[in-house]
Amino acid sequence: MKMLMNVAENVVADALRGVAAAHPELVVDVANRVIVRRDAPVEGKVGLVSGGGSGHEPLHGGFVGPGMLDAACPGEVFTSPVPDQMVRAAAAVDSGRGVLFLVKNYTGDVLNFRMAEELAQDEGIQVASVLIDDDVAVTDSTFTAGRRGTGATLFVEKIAGAAADEGAPLERVEAIARQVVACSRSFGVALAPCTTPAKGSPTFELPAGELELGVGIHGEPGRERRAMMTSHEIADVAVDAVLTDLEPRLPVLVLVNGMGATPLLELYGFTAEVHRVLAEREVAVARTLVGNYVTSLDMAGASVTLCQVDGELLRLWDAPVRTPGLRWGR
Repeated sequence: MKMLMNVAENVVADALRGVAAAHPELVVDVANRVIVRRDAPVEGKVGLVSGGGSGHEPLHGGFVGPGMLDAACPGEVFTSPVPDQMVRAAAAVDSGRGVLFLVKNYTGDVLNFRMAEELAQDEGIQVASVLIDDDVAVTDSTFTAGRRGTGATLFVEKIAGAAADEGAPLERVEAIARQVVACSRSFGVALAPCTTPAKGSPTFELPAGELELGVGIHGEPGRERRAMMTSHEIADVAVDAVLTDLEPRLPVLVLVNGMGATPLLELYGFTAEVHRVLAEREVAVARTLVGNYVTSLDMAGASVTLCQVDGELLRLWDAPVRTPGLRWGR
């Protein structure tokens, strides 16, 4: 194992110290594992909080800033943050307009955010939660009951974040987040497994010459394994899986997301194939985003997320954003 780290036990804390050094616009509480935009709480604004296990960067800490999240709670690698982190984050961003928790559908995240919601309400903070469950690959997995939360998390955080920045009330921001979840689907493919710092070896076995269709972002099993396929063939399978479930009647946002170890050269080639399939299926594309956004440490592979958008959702997607991991418009 070769990794840029000191000791495995401190890898998250060391990374947070690096985030603090690189991004003075954020307040990074290394001891309590909370990342908050420096100007929080923003007067008159609903606070957006998300979080999850580390190892998926830039999700979630890289999406803290104007136009997206107000705070993020990083857990240990592939491990849910704890309720105390979430309550601390909610208190830091609450302006009196309420706080919205955006929760990926993994058992630990769901249970801990639910407990945090109750604790925050006991402290007088109005809190609502939205569950993100966009992965069409499997219904149940090692980490969750129901569909897993994956690439659509970026769409939810960006679009709900724009609505919150415009001063929308909590009920409206929550409704927009739920609309984005309902309109989004994802499918991932692994070409090689990832290695966690603590384990020091691959999290699952994937023989040479094979790939995993429908893999989860923690290496959870997908639908099936096949012999290695071309980018053309993988796009056919991935996009068909998404469209079979989504059946969009409106233009779509497209996220071609790298799992962490796949070069942009390959991701852009794969994007061309994704667009080919969408054109063949007569699905209009509104916007396309390509890169490593919802990763799985050093896993090789990619995921495709589609979100059908009306004019309002597209306007909110295009709204300015300024975070370490996503920025445009200002």
